[in-house]
Amino acid sequence: MKKTPFTDIHIALGAKMHEFAGYDMPIEYSGIIDEHLTVCKSVGVFDVSHMGEIWVKGARALAFLQRMLSNDVSVLEIGKAQYSSIVNEQGGIVDDIIVYHYDPDKYMLVVNASNVEKDWNWFVSHNEEFADLENSSDNIAQLAIQGPKALETLQKLTKVDLTKIPYYSFIIGNLEGSGLDNVIISNTGYTGAGGFEIYFYPQYGVDIWNAIFEAGKEFGIKPIGLGARDTLRLEMGFCLYGNDLDDTTSPIEAGLGWITKFTEGKDFTARAILEKQKKEGVSRKLCGFRMLEKGIPRHGYDIVDDKGEKIGVVTSGTMSPTAKIGVGLGYVKPGYASLGTPVYIKVREKSLKAEIVKPPFRKLD
Repeated sequence: MKKTPFTDIHIALGAKMHEFAGYDMPIEYSGIIDEHLTVCKSVGVFDVSHMGEIWVKGARALAFLQRMLSNDVSVLEIGKAQYSSIVNEQGGIVDDIIVYHYDPDKYMLVVNASNVEKDWNWFVSHNEEFADLENSSDNIAQLAIQGPKALETLQKLTKVDLTKIPYYSFIIGNLEGSGLDNVIISNTGYTGAGGFEIYFYPQYGVDIWNAIFEAGKEFGIKPIGLGARDTLRLEMGFCLYGNDLDDTTSPIEAGLGWITKFTEGKDFTARAILEKQKKEGVSRKLCGFRMLEKGIPRHGYDIVDDKGEKIGVVTSGTMSPTAKIGVGLGYVKPGYASLGTPVYIKVREKSLKAEIVKPPFRKLD
């Protein structure tokens, strides 16, 4: 298995380790619920160095991205980030990504860990614009510092005024204590608790980790594993590739019409298919639901109507650490997608009542 710059630290801290996307990654330390609530109430640090980073550079970089991605990259100013998706010829999602506009003709794409090779091969095989592509995934490490005390923690380590970095924006700054100046400090994250993601060269990883934990000591900072990362993103209703999104689900079905822009002159892959879906409707929609009876929904469970007929499938589910009820996401037939609609989740052959709600589930507590 691959290691991140922090693997030995995770093991030394007693983390429960498991393979994920080819990496030996921490699943939990003090427990998923404790870690989840730490991020919601204070500050936690995630090792997300397994994520992939692909540079797209050159005079034709924008033209390439406009054709490859569903969102309109042309509106993205330097220093701004944008959520988007790579779409295949059938309108399915190859991956959901974040685009960073780094320099006038230079963009960084942050892709899901399990899709790095797939995305890279997709871009290389579809590079009709001959954009300059570079897979730097092995030369960039990443930490996510998340929670209401994340800003105060990280501010101790940089002269950059972090309050001046809007959401989905970034700067290139210094991190004191690491001796490193060219760190990407991004006001992004996948927890819904606020905070920053930082990108840096792997050889500086241990120094940066130590500096962050020293800065956050007064706030009770803790390392957070992938288990709590999943419950945090699910409480916000954020999609996870491989669960809620895949090569067969379209952005329109997944409720991602807002990152699917039919701008004049933007002829991206499968545009005609997705425009038709938006106009005529789809056969399934991704919805949030909460359990009205005691039970924990899981990926792959059937969603049925009051007669027991299958109307959909659960794609993500958990017991919400904040709301303390079962919550989840799933695809259902459009007739069952309205808020407040009663549905049933098949849990161990029992049909347990639930209702369609709008995430974030954190507000349901």
